[in-house]
Amino acid sequence: MSDFLSLGLSQPLLNALTELGYQTPTPIQIEAIPPLLKGRDLLGIAQTGTGKTAAFSLPILDRLTLTKVVTTAKYPRVLVLTPTRELAAQILESFRTYGKNLQFSSAVIFGGVSERPQIQALSRGVDILVATPGRLLDLMGQKQVFLNRLEVFVLDEADRMLDMGFINDIKKIIAVLPKERQTLLFSATMPASISGLANNLLKQPIKIEITPPASTVDRVEQLLYMVEKPQKSRLLRSLLKGDGFERVLVFTRTKHGANRLSQDLEKSSISSAAIHGNKSQGARERALDGFKKGTVRVLVATDIAARGIDVADVTHVINFDLPNEPESYVHRIGRTGRAGREGTAISFCDTLEKEFLRDIERAIRIKVPVKPTPVMTEQAFVQVERPSRPPLPRKKFFKPKSSSTKRFSSP
Repeated sequence: MSDFLSLGLSQPLLNALTELGYQTPTPIQIEAIPPLLKGRDLLGIAQTGTGKTAAFSLPILDRLTLTKVVTTAKYPRVLVLTPTRELAAQILESFRTYGKNLQFSSAVIFGGVSERPQIQALSRGVDILVATPGRLLDLMGQKQVFLNRLEVFVLDEADRMLDMGFINDIKKIIAVLPKERQTLLFSATMPASISGLANNLLKQPIKIEITPPASTVDRVEQLLYMVEKPQKSRLLRSLLKGDGFERVLVFTRTKHGANRLSQDLEKSSISSAAIHGNKSQGARERALDGFKKGTVRVLVATDIAARGIDVADVTHVINFDLPNEPESYVHRIGRTGRAGREGTAISFCDTLEKEFLRDIERAIRIKVPVKPTPVMTEQAFVQVERPSRPPLPRKKFFKPKSSSTKRFSSP
């Protein structure tokens, strides 16, 4: 199978894919779409950037065209559960893009914004609902949405769901789903917790594993700088002064660190924005939109906030702080080198992060090449305020024991 026509999709979907310029399906799309069109459950192990959103959204849209059902208020036919607001919004956009020639209704619900428009959308009835767990449970508790007529359930980014502590929320949602349904579970990694969840959730599923757990994208060049924490900001600014750093995604470990680094870059006239969980939804959307359009050159993000970032032409990923989990490293560098393009992942490692580095290299089964730290001239950080230093202790002077001492003493 070398084209979408051979996968068995309906003509309106094929027309939309042609208009989008899609010609060759990715491996996960080739393996997933035919069994999903037949109604099979599926367990998909695939990293970000492999085309998995189209792998599940295209057969779902095809199903909606074949089974004409009158949409009922508050009773969605399809539920896609995702860990973050950004990812939820992008999945909904994908459904609408691929289904541009079809008649269906859709909505997205997540926290951080007013629930009133979301309730209004549900009251009109939706075929496809994309949601994050917290807001979905809130509206279920208010009896604004019911899942007992659901036909298809998709659990996306399952490993990140568990990392973020959503396991109890997921169990509550699963408990009210109808027994007769089609279920899809996607995860970038396959720890024991995900395996157990899949065994309870799926019925005789097709298992598709596109890349082995914790493997890295082949097109991504990985580099490492050994640099102590106080020098990391200077090194970053020095690198960004070089050629080729056109659209750069920088990862920090903390929200405060993301804010501080973004402000530091702005002081050096490097367009930057920070995105993390404490930002309002509007601020996150503006930052992400600016990054996509190119008005923001550097997006500084935490792991959770970056989960929904799907920008095809990220030239560099920079791990300003190394993650303490190898899986997070894989997710991070997978944000570059997407859609057939090449990319570069650069990591900074200080003395306290060497243990993290050993775990990462053990998981990806390679040694990340170490680059010599470049000379960082004052021009790279001339506009940045230097950290204040404590005043030097005042030098003590001993007074001679003579009659003149009294004359020079303080009044």
